[in-house]
Amino acid sequence: MMKRLSRLGAVAAVLIAVSSAPNSSRAQDYPSKPIRLIVVTAAGGLMDVAARVLAESLDKSLGQPLVIENRAGSGGNIGTEAVVKAEPDGYTLGFIQIGNVAINPYVYPDMGFDPLTDLMPVAPVTTSAILVVANAKVPANNLAELIALAKKEPGKLSYGSAGNGTAPHLAGEMFKAAAGVDILHVPYRGAGPAVNDTMAGHVQLTFVGLGAVRSGVDAGLLKILAVAQPTRLKDAPQYPTSAEAGLPGYEFVTWFGVVAPKGTPRPIIDKLVQHIHMMQDDPAVQKRFATGGLEGLKETPEQFGARMRRDHDRFRDIVKAAKLKPE
Repeated sequence: MMKRLSRLGAVAAVLIAVSSAPNSSRAQDYPSKPIRLIVVTAAGGLMDVAARVLAESLDKSLGQPLVIENRAGSGGNIGTEAVVKAEPDGYTLGFIQIGNVAINPYVYPDMGFDPLTDLMPVAPVTTSAILVVANAKVPANNLAELIALAKKEPGKLSYGSAGNGTAPHLAGEMFKAAAGVDILHVPYRGAGPAVNDTMAGHVQLTFVGLGAVRSGVDAGLLKILAVAQPTRLKDAPQYPTSAEAGLPGYEFVTWFGVVAPKGTPRPIIDKLVQHIHMMQDDPAVQKRFATGGLEGLKETPEQFGARMRRDHDRFRDIVKAAKLKPE
């Protein structure tokens, strides 16, 4: 009997070792096929710019394609839910922004998932200051003139956002509150379509990052009135901060980052983090980010998770005060 128990104990030890081995061996072999990166906004916006820089870099360093799949709608909830429901094997990742964890839970009470518990933070990639951007024909050449124009004709000006509950939407509502103006919100399925309609004059304003509007500014179709952060942009220092332009206290900086389905093996997460950090250290990548008004944000999964929880708590009262409505 003792010998039989001893043999059973040995077998159990082997089974435990074998059951724990797949995670490490999976990480060593990972990736062995293309990785799907679900971007929760439409193509053409600033988030898409950061995602494509990420994909190009990881294609080379991981040795497998990072295939971008844009899944917009419901403030990014459609794409985020697809990540939540995906197999946690490292072959489906999500590219989300601050609004998915700090805004949507207060705007969409029946999302069906909790981004703080149903997603695993991998790493943030970039931050981006929100800009106050106007169609070139708007008769205001600075923030003070824009505010005066909006107060003179309440409700006549409109701004396009990346959708209800997104960071550009909240940035627009925060601008209205800070400036004391009435401007109509027009939601789109992503920042790209909102920028396109701002260039065409269908809406007069939008609140996005530099990379999403730089070509429109260069073409003379758009003009940047202010940068909503304490310092000027490193790659575009000619644009004043909100405080310099006459609206102190109006600040909004968003982030974009990589997440994975809950249960993704930690060795795979660690491998992804290693390659994302290598990308962020690349001078060529840093230059591309700067051109788009982006700055790298280098954090561990634990630090990124803490940031997500902190922003979730920090924006609660702001979102409720703005009375954001779901799509």
